[in-house]
Amino acid sequence: MVQRIGKGQSWVSEHYDEKLSFVSEMGRGVIDLLEPGVGERILDLGCGTGDLTQEIAASKALVTGMDFSPSMLEKARVKYPNLNFVEGNAEQFTVQEPMDAVFSNAALHWMENAEDVVQCVHAALRPGGRFVAEFGGKNNVGTVVQAISEVLMEQGIDAGKLNPWYFPSIGEYSTLLEKHGFRVTYALHFDRPTPMLDGEGGLRHWLDGFASPFFTDVSPEFLNKAYDEVAEQTKTALYHVGTWNIDYKRLRIRAIKI
Repeated sequence: MVQRIGKGQSWVSEHYDEKLSFVSEMGRGVIDLLEPGVGERILDLGCGTGDLTQEIAASKALVTGMDFSPSMLEKARVKYPNLNFVEGNAEQFTVQEPMDAVFSNAALHWMENAEDVVQCVHAALRPGGRFVAEFGGKNNVGTVVQAISEVLMEQGIDAGKLNPWYFPSIGEYSTLLEKHGFRVTYALHFDRPTPMLDGEGGLRHWLDGFASPFFTDVSPEFLNKAYDEVAEQTKTALYHVGTWNIDYKRLRIRAIKI
């Protein structure tokens, strides 16, 4: 099953778990920032296939995982049948009772209407509740995006109109949070070069998993050629000792509802 979100992104849960598991593995540090407590009501926003939802549940918090993709949720329910997972749109959701915390890892940059997300998160929290998240920050995967842009430009395609991501700076996102009733207590924008699996094929797995919105209306022949050209343009910067290391830049935030 495939679910399309945003500007044409496709999620295939098997590919996500098998080839892109680093998303959850590298998000475990964000749980340390969350500090989930026994009995706390916590929403995992953009939970994917549920790995970090399970990590939060291990603290004996009362956690609910929410995602927009039925495919991801189907896999999450198989993996963690004792947890609660619901389908929902982060840009327009409500909760039945106030949450102590809202957590999100590697999901907010897929949500085009960031202001709507922040407003929904604020409404979902009790006063003093916390919002803890990590997602792509300014210039995240910039080397790959630049190469994609140049390859598509050769075909007269404006990649900027297809770009599905929202990668803000600390200043941009902190300002947005403060505008909607949050006090930012922690903000970090950092480099995190991220190694891919499968050696030479690692970049292709990444492009298949995350960059499909750039290539929704191209032929299979052009897609294969474009992937080769992106690899050629980025190899010097990103391919070292048999491994692709994508140039991730992450934004990690902790904010309190005033």
